Amino acid sequence: MSRGSTRAGNRASTRAATRAATRATARALKATADKSAGMLADAAALLREALHPLLVRCRTLFATYLAPAGRVVSPLGFVVAGTAGLLWLLGVAFGWQEALLGAFMASLLLLVALGFIIGRSDFRINLELNRTRVAVGDRAVGFMEVANPTGRTSFATLMELSVGAAVATFRVPRLAPGAEHEDLFTIPTRRRAVLTVGPVRSVRQDPFGLLRRQVRFTGSYELFVHPRTTALHGSSAGFIRDLEGMTTRDLSNSDVSFHALRGYVAGDDRRHIHWKSSARTGELMVRQFEETRRSHLAIALSANLGEYGDPATAPDDFELAVSAAASIGLQAVTDQRKLSVLAQTGPVRTDTGRNMLDSLTRLQARTLPRHDVASLVRGTIEAVPGASVVFILTGAGTTARQLREASMHVPFGVRAIAIRAGHGLRAARSDIGELTVLTLGSLDELGLLLRRAAA
Repeated sequence: MSRGSTRAGNRASTRAATRAATRATARALKATADKSAGMLADAAALLREALHPLLVRCRTLFATYLAPAGRVVSPLGFVVAGTAGLLWLLGVAFGWQEALLGAFMASLLLLVALGFIIGRSDFRINLELNRTRVAVGDRAVGFMEVANPTGRTSFATLMELSVGAAVATFRVPRLAPGAEHEDLFTIPTRRRAVLTVGPVRSVRQDPFGLLRRQVRFTGSYELFVHPRTTALHGSSAGFIRDLEGMTTRDLSNSDVSFHALRGYVAGDDRRHIHWKSSARTGELMVRQFEETRRSHLAIALSANLGEYGDPATAPDDFELAVSAAASIGLQAVTDQRKLSVLAQTGPVRTDTGRNMLDSLTRLQARTLPRHDVASLVRGTIEAVPGASVVFILTGAGTTARQLREASMHVPFGVRAIAIRAGHGLRAARSDIGELTVLTLGSLDELGLLLRRAAA
């Protein structure tokens, strides 16, 4: 064997040994890392177990003492109290007169603030709302009466009334024994919402804003700001009423809609024999009828903001769709028709008109990328298999293709009407196969569009 072959063999052996040593080192490092990670996890678990009683104790102390104090002491009050404690400590420890003077002034400030909130708040407060259900744009008026039932004159007091996320403030003057003070207030109703009105709290606060004490006197009310609706008159209301008794192409041996005569078959009801035709033809003839379907309106209201076009105007367009659904639903309830309203979030109560409006008021829209109008219609048909007409309420962002896909889930013989709601759109009627598509740009145009659909 030549020297070159020997050197090549040595180099190959060296590389193989190096690779083996590298793999062994990597395995050793991995084992060390796994062991270290396990030790750290065990140490962390032991530390959590050891600190758990301390954490529980800290949470208990916070809930017992600090949380109630936080409702009385403002952030500025905590700063002043902490500064006073620190200055007292420095003054006593190092004999600093300046620190002791600062600590004394801060403590005196806290004592003065404490004098403003100490004392009993004896009032009798009556809170009432003129109506607990109003429509968008209507006036919601409330009344608050504050009386002093004690035998001494009360100080001027600040009263706070929670209205949704806002807080209204009322100043109550000094009240003589047995005196009363009344306040009327108006609640804005610019948008559909469920507002919690109340409770009424008396507020005592020092002029420096260090301490603040609240005493609750009343409960709260729910104020429903219903969607705006429009009355459907004339042929638009008649169109909905005429859905009852709408004939189908299914034949029946007994109903109210006459279809044709046919030969008698054993088992037919003899009351349906047409004797004049039987005498003329020489064989028994019986009446055959078309089945009629009792009106059951199903409203599929899309709560997917992605179907209402421009994100900036989508919330307002959704409100228009809710108003249209509420108007059609109220007309159906007035005419005592069966009604079902469904959205992506679930069914809406429709046993009474008020409950329907309450449920629609609570309905909130959000972006639902996986819940398009087709899936909504499919779910509506599955939930209301006996529907005679389906109203599909959606936005201007829904395309004709999406509406066509949605209409494919409507069974044969069921009338389907889609309403695309969008502020500023031109009122129009079009057809996509058996689906009637109405474009609604204003709630006042709803009656006109339904008359067009009835034509």
